Amino acid sequence: MKTTGNTIFITGGTSGIGRALAEAFHKLGNKVIIAGRRKALLDEVAAATPGIEGVELDITDAADIDRVVAKLISDYPSLNVLVNNAGIMPFDDASTTIDDSVSNKIIDTNLLGPIRLTSALIEHLKKQPEATVIYNSSVLAYVPLATTAVYSATKAAIHSYALSQRFMLRDTNVAVQEIAPPWVDTDLIKKSGDPRAMPLDIFIEKTMAGLNTDNPEIYVSEIAALRDNPGSGEHQLVYDFNAALIANPIPV
Repeated sequence: MKTTGNTIFITGGTSGIGRALAEAFHKLGNKVIIAGRRKALLDEVAAATPGIEGVELDITDAADIDRVVAKLISDYPSLNVLVNNAGIMPFDDASTTIDDSVSNKIIDTNLLGPIRLTSALIEHLKKQPEATVIYNSSVLAYVPLATTAVYSATKAAIHSYALSQRFMLRDTNVAVQEIAPPWVDTDLIKKSGDPRAMPLDIFIEKTMAGLNTDNPEIYVSEIAALRDNPGSGEHQLVYDFNAALIANPIPV
């Protein structure tokens, strides 16, 4: 995508990867609007980086999505980039009873929210000279973390959805890119300084460089082997990946 001269809407923009992307795009001269559920956090980001604007949005609420999209189209008619970044990552245990209310929240936030939001904006994006839809998936879209089974499944699903949408938009001016982060040291899990987690600033630097291309998927070289998850060897790879993490658990 072209990384300058855009009007960009980023969900989950009050912390972590979303906030860092907002600040990076803002530095490049883009108009950036962020979304989040809590006005206080939106105001905090706007105060820290004048020029970034905030919109309250509950990504799990279809009616609220429609409300916000109407406002965005009215207030920012040049909006041409959507970054579907909002996500939650509760841990679970698929070997026992799963809390249905938690699963619904994960699916509504990580999967249905991006689908609904993109669907509501897609006809507007088609009217722009150039437009891009970005999905923030995860390395876990390719190799699931067994202790976040529902989260990993939503990321695999959003990866699949992006593949389909990219094909369906092939003859339009709307590009579809997917960011697949590794474990990044943010509060999505627990910001701990764990050496296995990539520092946020390094991840953002590499990701912004990747976005400034036509590559459909943006991922850091550190996860290339996992991205190339080998077909018939997948089961052993997933087993070994999770066994290694059980031996040295992620701090929660």
